[in-house]
Amino acid sequence: MDVMIETSVLIVGGGPVGLTLAIDLASRGVDVTVVESRTAAEPPAVKCNLVSARSMEVYRRLGCARKLRDRGLPEDYPIDVASCTTLTGIELSRLRFPSRGARLAGATALDSSWPTPEPSHRINQIFFEPALFEYAASQSRIRILNRTSFQDFTQDTNGVVASAIDLDSGKPVSIACQYLVGCDGAKSSVRKMIGAQFLGAPEIQGVQSSYIRAPRLFDILKDRLAWMYFSFNTRRCGIVIAIDGKETWNVHNFLYNGEASDEIDRDWAIRQIIGVGPEFEYEVITQEDWMGRRMVADKFRDRRVMICGDAGHIWIPAAGYGMNAGIADAANLAWMLAAVLEGWAHPDILSAYEAERQPITDQTSRIITEVALKLRQQRRDVPDGIEDAGPEGEAIRSRIGKEVHDLELQQQCAAGLNFGYFYSESPIIAYDDERPPAYTMYEFTSSTVPGCRAPHFWLPNHSSLYDVLGPYYTLLRLDPTVDASGLVEAAAARNIPLSVLDIATPEARSLYSHKLTLVRPDQHVAWRGNTQPAAPGELMALLSGAGIATASAKTPRQSAVGEQLNGR
Repeated sequence: MDVMIETSVLIVGGGPVGLTLAIDLASRGVDVTVVESRTAAEPPAVKCNLVSARSMEVYRRLGCARKLRDRGLPEDYPIDVASCTTLTGIELSRLRFPSRGARLAGATALDSSWPTPEPSHRINQIFFEPALFEYAASQSRIRILNRTSFQDFTQDTNGVVASAIDLDSGKPVSIACQYLVGCDGAKSSVRKMIGAQFLGAPEIQGVQSSYIRAPRLFDILKDRLAWMYFSFNTRRCGIVIAIDGKETWNVHNFLYNGEASDEIDRDWAIRQIIGVGPEFEYEVITQEDWMGRRMVADKFRDRRVMICGDAGHIWIPAAGYGMNAGIADAANLAWMLAAVLEGWAHPDILSAYEAERQPITDQTSRIITEVALKLRQQRRDVPDGIEDAGPEGEAIRSRIGKEVHDLELQQQCAAGLNFGYFYSESPIIAYDDERPPAYTMYEFTSSTVPGCRAPHFWLPNHSSLYDVLGPYYTLLRLDPTVDASGLVEAAAARNIPLSVLDIATPEARSLYSHKLTLVRPDQHVAWRGNTQPAAPGELMALLSGAGIATASAKTPRQSAVGEQLNGR
C-alpha cells in the first residue's frame, strides 16, 4: 500500500536552506514535511565555510545560534585569512580574526563595529548542517523523510500533491500539502518542473577541488595558522581552508585559459599551492571539481510552488554568500507562508517573495561576481619574481600583498552584503519619497527607508532590539505620545499580529528618522511616519497582500497607496 502523508508545507531538500525554512515555519505553528534523499544527518560535501551575520541573526531568532557556534573549528583556532606565495612560503598579508572562543569572550575584530547582535561564524557545512538537522529533528512540527526521493507534483487551486519514493523499501509515497518549496540545489527538479530557467553566465571560473587529510600540515603551519590561505605563485594559485583545525583541509586549485580539471595533475597542483615536495604525505578524501557561475532563475514561483536557495540562484562563492542568500530566501518566505496559512494574509502576498528575492539575488550575484573577477585577474597576473629574494622580490610581494589585502577585506568583512541590501519594488512595502542609500559588498549606511533593514541597536538592559521585536509586525514608537490606536485597530480588524514597542533612547533617535517605524518579521522596514496614516486600514490591506492582483499593473511605488499612508 502506498504511504499517504498530509502536511501544510512540503520542502524538497534537507540542506541548510530547507532546514532553515522548516524550522522557521515550525516556530510559527506550521506543520512541515522535509523530503531528503540522504540518510539522517549524513554530512554534505565540503563546501560552504561561512554563516553570515544576517544568517546568524535568523538562527538567534529561531533559538539555535549558540548551538551552531559550539560547532566547527576548535574554539582556540585562529580565524585569520592569510595570503602567501605558498602555505609554507612567504606571507604577503593577513586579516586577523579571533577564534570563536575569543569571540565569545568579547575579543574585538575587524567586524566588531557591525550593527548586529550576531557576528558571522566561520564553520564548514559538514559541521554546520548536521547541527541544524539535529535542531530541526527535535521540533515537533517537523517531519523529516530521509532516504526519500522526490519525483513529481501536481497542483490546483486547492493544493499540491507530490509523489516520492522510499529509497529503502521502494514504496511510493504520496504527500498532500498546501504549498511546496524546492530547496533542492543547483540541479533542482522543482525549478525545472515550474518552468523556470537559469539565466546569466554559465562559465566564469573552473576549480579543481580536493578535500584532503594531511596531519603534518598543522605542525608545519602551527606558528602561522589561519582559517583560509590564498596561495599566489607563477605555477599554481589556489585557496586552502582549514576544515577541522587538526588534519583536514580543502584545497581549491583555480583553472585558467580553458584548462580542464582532468588536464591538470591534481597531486602536482596541491603540492605547488601548499609548497611541499614529494616527501609530504597526504590523502585525498573526496574531490569535487566545479565551475563558478552567475545564474539566477527567471522566476521563483508558480502559484503554490516556490524555489529557494541554489534552486533559484548560484554564483561564485566569493564572500561566502551563496548559502547565506538561500537562508535569507527562507527567512523571507517563511513568515509570508505562515501568514497565509494562519489566514490573516491574502495568498497574493506570496508574489512579494519573488518580487523581493529575485531582484536582490540578481543584484547580489553581480556584486559578488565583480569582486570575484578582480581576484581571478590577480591570480592570472602573478608576476615573475614574487618568490625572489632581494629588494625587487620584496617590492612585488608588498604590492601584491596590499592588493590582495584590500580585496579580501571586502570579502571577509562584507558589511554591505549583510546589512545594506533593500527591497525597492515590493508590493507589500509602503514606500515614501526617500530612496535607499547605495551599498557595496563592503560598505553600507543604516537607514529606515522602507525596504531597508531596520537599524539595530542595543537596549539599556543590554538586550538586542531584534530580541524584543514581535514575531510578525512591530510598530517601533520613539515618542509614546504619538497616537497609534488607528494602526492597532486596523491591524486587529484584519487579524494582523501587530505589537507596539516604545523605545526612546538617544541611540534609537539617532538611527530612526521618524517617530513611527513599522518593522516586518524579517527586520525590513514596511512603513514609517511621524503620525499614523490617515487611512490605516489601507496600509494594513497593503501589508497583508490584499489587492496585489488589482494593483499589479502599476509599479509598487504607485500602488503603495501613496501620500495618505505616509504620515509626516
